[in-house]
Amino acid sequence: MPPRTHGSPPNGGRGAEPPSPAEPGHDRTPDEAAHRRGPDGERARPGAQGPPPREPDRWRVPAAGPEPAAFRRAVDGRRTDGGREAAAEHRTGPGENVSEGRTHRRCGTPPEDEDGRRAPSAPAADGGGEDLGPAGAGADGHGRDPGPAGAGGAGQRVGAPRRFSAAARRSRWARLTVCAGLLAVAMTAGAVAVEGGRDEGRAGAAGAAPVVAAGALAGGDLGAGIRSLQAHLRAQPRDFGGWATLGTAYVEQARTQGDPSRYPQAERALERSLALAPGNERALAGRAALAAARHDFTGALAYADRALEQNPHSERALCSRIDALVELGRYEEAADAAATADRRRPGVPVFTRYAYVRELRGDVRTAREVLRRALDGASSPADVAYVATALGQLAWNQGEYEAALTHYARALAADDGYLPALEGRARAQAAGGDRAGAVKTLEQVVVRSPLPGPLVALGELYEERGADGDRAKARDQYALVDAWTALARAGGVDADLDTALAAADHGDAGEALRAARAEWDRRHSVHTADALAWALHVNGRDEEALPYARRATATGYRDAAFLYHRGVIEKATGHDRAARRSLTAALELNPGFSPPGARAARAALKELEAAR
Repeated sequence: MPPRTHGSPPNGGRGAEPPSPAEPGHDRTPDEAAHRRGPDGERARPGAQGPPPREPDRWRVPAAGPEPAAFRRAVDGRRTDGGREAAAEHRTGPGENVSEGRTHRRCGTPPEDEDGRRAPSAPAADGGGEDLGPAGAGADGHGRDPGPAGAGGAGQRVGAPRRFSAAARRSRWARLTVCAGLLAVAMTAGAVAVEGGRDEGRAGAAGAAPVVAAGALAGGDLGAGIRSLQAHLRAQPRDFGGWATLGTAYVEQARTQGDPSRYPQAERALERSLALAPGNERALAGRAALAAARHDFTGALAYADRALEQNPHSERALCSRIDALVELGRYEEAADAAATADRRRPGVPVFTRYAYVRELRGDVRTAREVLRRALDGASSPADVAYVATALGQLAWNQGEYEAALTHYARALAADDGYLPALEGRARAQAAGGDRAGAVKTLEQVVVRSPLPGPLVALGELYEERGADGDRAKARDQYALVDAWTALARAGGVDADLDTALAAADHGDAGEALRAARAEWDRRHSVHTADALAWALHVNGRDEEALPYARRATATGYRDAAFLYHRGVIEKATGHDRAARRSLTAALELNPGFSPPGARAARAALKELEAAR
C-alpha cells in the first residue's frame, strides 16, 4: 500500500469499505448485551474502560508467529464470512487513514456534501432537537447544520479545477480568496459507497430501525439511507438505534466525501443515542469511528474498548480498535487486536487491516497473499472495489506499476466512481510516465474529494508539466490544502499531520515543524516520526531529525518516501555511506514515489558519487 498521504482515513489508506452484515447480539438491549459471554470465554462487563496499557517498547516489531486464522482461511481459499458479504467500515484512516496519508486515507480520509435546508427539529418531549433535514433535502437528505459554537460555518466543498484557472488570472491575494471561497461553498458533488447496514439490528425504545434505511446503507446508497433514517427518526425520535446508525452514516459521508463539517452533525446524533440509551454499544462503536475520523486515536481506542465490553463481536469496534492502535504506533498490540478480530468477525474489513499490520512489519508477501485470497472470495461490487484497491496500493508501494494499474482497473470495473481507486490509478499513471493521464484523473478526484493528498499530488504534477499557467494552478492546489485544513479543524479534526506534510514541501517551514511536534506529542507512529524528521530537516535541524528518520524505518516498513527523507537527512549530517544506501533503496523500491522527490533523490546520489 502507498505511503500515507495527506488527509487520508485512519484505516490504512484503504478508503471507504464495503457494507457488512448485522452484528450478532444487536437484538439485545444494552443491559442484556452487557451480560453476554465473549467468544473467548470472558464475560463482557458493562462500563467504560480506558485505553489498554502501553507495551514498554512499542517500537519493537512483534516476532512473526503462526498466522492468524484469517490468513490460514484465506490461503486455503475458504469463505470466511459464512456466505455473507463483508461490509464497509472506513478505513485509514492514517486513517488515517486513518487515517492519514494512506491512512492512507488516510487517515483517511475527509469528504464532500450537499446543500440543503435546515431540518425541522423533533419535539423536545420526544427527545428532539437534532437536525434531521427536510424530507427532500439535498442529495443525501441533509439539511444545513451549522454545528456547535466555534465550528464556524465552514461546511462545504471544493469546486472544479477549471474554476481555479480563472482565479489564477487575478492577483495572488484574490486567488487565495477565491480558492478558499470555492472550498467553502462547493462541498456538494460526489457519490459514495459506504458502510452500512452491519449494525442494523433492534432499534430501541421506539421500534425497529427502518428496513429501507438498512437496505439502502448496505447497498451503498448512503444518501438514500440517510434520508430514510431521517424520516424514520422524525416519526420515532426515541429510537436510540436509529440515532446511532444515522450518526455513523454521517461519519462515513464525511470520510468518503471529504467534508469534515459533517462530523459535528455525527457527534450530535451519537450523543442523542447515548442519551436515550446510555452505554449502548452501537453508539459507542460509532463514537469510536468518529474519534478515529477526527484523528483522536486515543479517544477512538477508549470508545472501541467500551463498545466491545457490550458486544465483543462488534465489527466496527474491532476494526476501530485496530486502526487506533496502528495510528498510535502500538504495533504489537495492533497485531494482537487483528488476531482477535479475525477470531471474532473474519471478513473483508478485518483481512485488509491484518494485511496492513503485516506490511508495517515488512511482510509484504503475506499482506499480498491475504488480500489476493480476500479478493477471490469477494462477491459484491463494493468488496471487489475495496480489496482490489488495497492490492493496487500495495503494488504501487513496491514499484509494480503495471500490476497496480491492473488492480485499479478491476476496482473501477466494479465501481467506476470509487475515489480511492481513481486516486491510486492517477499515482500509478504518473509513476509509469503517463503524466497527462494522471493529471486528468486527479482533476476528477479533487473535484469530488479535495483532500490534501490528491491536491498536493496534482499541484506537483502541474509543476512538473510546466505549461503556461501551471505554476499558478499548482499554487491554487496548495492554497486549497490550507482551506481544507481550516475546515477540518472547524469540524473537530486534528489536522496537524496533514499540515506538517504539506507545509514542509509547499508551505511554511515553521508551521510544518509546529504541527509535526504537536502530532508527535499525541502519537508515535512511523508516519509521525517521518513527518517530524522531515519538518526538522526543512528547518535546518538535521542532527535532531536523524533519530526520528531512523525510527520511521525501524519496524521493517519499507516506504520510498521515508527512505528518501532518511537519505537526505543522512547526507546532511555527513553519513554519506548510509545516505547512498537509503537513497538507492528508495529509488529501487518505488522510483516514481513522487515526481519532485524522485528527482531530488537522483540529484543527491549524483552529488554523493561525485564526492567519493
